[in-house]
Parts: sequence; structure tokens; C-alpha cells
Amino acid sequence: MADTLNTGLTAQQRAEIAASLSKVLADSYALYLKTHGYHWNVRGPNFQSLHVLLEGQYQEEWAALDDLAERIRALGELAPQGYSAFGNLSSIKDGDPEKGWEEMLKDLLTDNETVIRTAREAFPVADDAGDEATADLLTQRLQAHEKHAWMLRATLGLK
Repeated sequence: MADTLNTGLTAQQRAEIAASLSKVLADSYALYLKTHGYHWNVRGPNFQSLHVLLEGQYQEEWAALDDLAERIRALGELAPQGYSAFGNLSSIKDGDPEKGWEEMLKDLLTDNETVIRTAREAFPVADDAGDEATADLLTQRLQAHEKHAWMLRATLGLK
């Protein structure tokens, strides 16, 4: 199917871009699951504000998953699906509901930075192929995860 597309990108370019987006998708999905889980399990004197903060982040992350997967499909490739597929692609580990709120936020901060790096690694693949649509999507993801990281750092009292 991918070979019949005639959009100005070669089949190889589309496959390489989709492969890099698949890693972004996998890391993003793992981060979404952890953020949502920490939203459920966070405890402490700042429970309400942390619960709301994490809810906003996981809702934004959830919406982005569809955009990433649909971009892979628009390139004529199949999006990864299922826990094992995502687990094989992602470097983000499951969260631990036993952690205290500060450790949860530090964990999410580290993982948002991981997604930022993964997106930055994917950017040259799209840029070199002249794939502005993917580059735009990656720019949006970078902005979102940089903001999430900032919010987490500020909540932790970090710069």
C-alpha cells in the first residue's frame, strides 16, 4: 500500500519518518499511562492541585497520541499498537504507585525530557525529507512536553 502513495516522499523516506514517529508515539503512550496512573495515585497535602495538574497533562497527552498515529498512517505505514509493541519501542518504564508525590513528579519530569529528546531525534529525519507536516507535529509535541516539564519543575520548586 505504501508504494502507491505519490506525495513527494519516497517509500524509504516515509518508512524512516514513520519509524522515528513510532518511537515518539511509544514514548508518548508510556508517558500518558504513567501520568494518568500518577493522577489516580498521588497523595499528600497538595493532592488537589497535583491531581488537577496531572489531569491536564494526561488529557493533552492522550489527544496527541491520535495525531501521532494518524500521521504515521498518512505516511502509508502502520502505527504500532499494543503493550508489547510499545514496550519494545519505548525507553520509558512503568510508574510506581507507591512513590510519594515528589518522586512521582520527578519521574514524570525525567520522562517528559525523554519524550523531548525522542522528538528532537525524529525531527532531522522529517526535516531532511522535506516533510513539513511531520516537522510541524514534532514542533507541537516539543512545545507541549517542554511546557509539561516546566510545570513539573516549578511545582517541585526547581528552575
